[in-house]
Amino acid sequence: MSALPIPEFMTDPELRRLEQSGISADLGRSSEVINKFFVQCADLVIHSFSVGNGCAAIVVYFQGLTDTTQLETQVIRELALIEDPTFTNDSFARLSVSNKKMLKCYGEVVSSIVMGRTLLFVDGVESALSIDLTKFEVRALEEPQSESVVRGPREGFTENITTNMSLLRRRLRTQAMKTITFELGRYSKTMINMVYVDGIAREDIIQSISERLAAVDLDGILESAMIEEAIEDSTFSPFPQIQATERPDVAVAGLLEGRIVILTENTPIALIAPTTLATLMQSPEDYYQRFWIGTTIRWLRYLFFFIALLAPSVYVAILTFHQEMVPTTLLLRVAQSREEIPFPALLEALMMEVIFEALREAGIRLPKQVGSAVSIVGALVIGQAAIQAGLVSAPMVMVVAITGISSFMMPQYPASITLRLLRFPIMIMSGMFGLFGLMLSLLLIITHLCTLNSFGIPYLSPFAPLRPIEFLDTLIRAPLKFIKLRPGTYSGKNKRRKSVYARVRK
Repeated sequence: MSALPIPEFMTDPELRRLEQSGISADLGRSSEVINKFFVQCADLVIHSFSVGNGCAAIVVYFQGLTDTTQLETQVIRELALIEDPTFTNDSFARLSVSNKKMLKCYGEVVSSIVMGRTLLFVDGVESALSIDLTKFEVRALEEPQSESVVRGPREGFTENITTNMSLLRRRLRTQAMKTITFELGRYSKTMINMVYVDGIAREDIIQSISERLAAVDLDGILESAMIEEAIEDSTFSPFPQIQATERPDVAVAGLLEGRIVILTENTPIALIAPTTLATLMQSPEDYYQRFWIGTTIRWLRYLFFFIALLAPSVYVAILTFHQEMVPTTLLLRVAQSREEIPFPALLEALMMEVIFEALREAGIRLPKQVGSAVSIVGALVIGQAAIQAGLVSAPMVMVVAITGISSFMMPQYPASITLRLLRFPIMIMSGMFGLFGLMLSLLLIITHLCTLNSFGIPYLSPFAPLRPIEFLDTLIRAPLKFIKLRPGTYSGKNKRRKSVYARVRK
């Protein structure tokens, strides 16, 4: 493990010099240097003891990050049995711990300590032994909250990156699954794993993501969203260009399609890149149900995608500028309901949408026991009270409610947020220019989507550029035996899936 450079603004010149200096054979000198690097770190433990031959030794670790039981049994007790006249680097090899490494400079020592490893120093030895005895409390495997399914695995990623890697290895038991590790964040030194399947993923995409990850320079990586923002193609686009998931089965499915999975330490959310709009419209349950059910639900999802994006805008445009498009009977009923409404349709729609979004956010932030109740009851009470007070019309409440329900059909939460944001400018354009403003807004969105890329992959693929063969796994969910090719947009040399069905007939 290479030592990360210590930032200039947090150290003095003496510490920067000590970072590059070799480890002293004098145990007192090493202890003094460590104390200089970790001033006012009350949780740093420096434990002194003696080796079997009488040499003095110390172990250095952070309290709460080290398994002290293993430290006592596998290190301190075994060192007490060593009676060599002279303790050398070869004497370290007698320790039974497996994950250990010799360090030569204090910069590597500091990096190892902050990573949670235990450092062993012995008087008279010009090196230190880094031992991985890391142990801390982790959350047990639970069902994903944001991607629940009726049929499918119930395991979700956790905050422990080692556990997350094991979840992938359990599902892909092949040496072709490769991992590249990064340490990002000047202060946090967060471990990032870039996972791909050799032979399936494209080399240019692997190189592009690897270079972007290596170029990330932040003070700290607190969540995978910070990685997503740092490496995505278009920062100012409202559309998510990297898929986020907390389901291992979704991550493995992406790996088998030739995509890259990025695991971040201390977060259960994995990133999958590259991503297209069609990918964000897919749910893992599409493949766990009968293909007719999966296809029907996928069509409903596309339908409600447009309803969630355009329903309030169409209502405002028609009611304001194009009343002749509404049947006379319906128009009379709508006019009767709006007879005492003091606001124009645009302001009415904006007001109701803002209230609905506020209730939705309040339901998320409140405790789970009362959050759902407050959001549902609040919407009913406020909607009914607003109608009775004559502030909004009943048709407007119905349109806003249908729009809100439609946005919940999106399997990816970031995609639903994008729809919620885009509704407001489209409504304003529709309220000002009618259906002409609506069409102009759609043209601007489509133009933006046509120019948007995710690591060199067109965002609208396979619709633009057109790849009809990939419609078998986008517009419809064809039977698996008919999906013989991986998505050609981001798969490498191995483009053919292995889909052999054995049928036994009596």
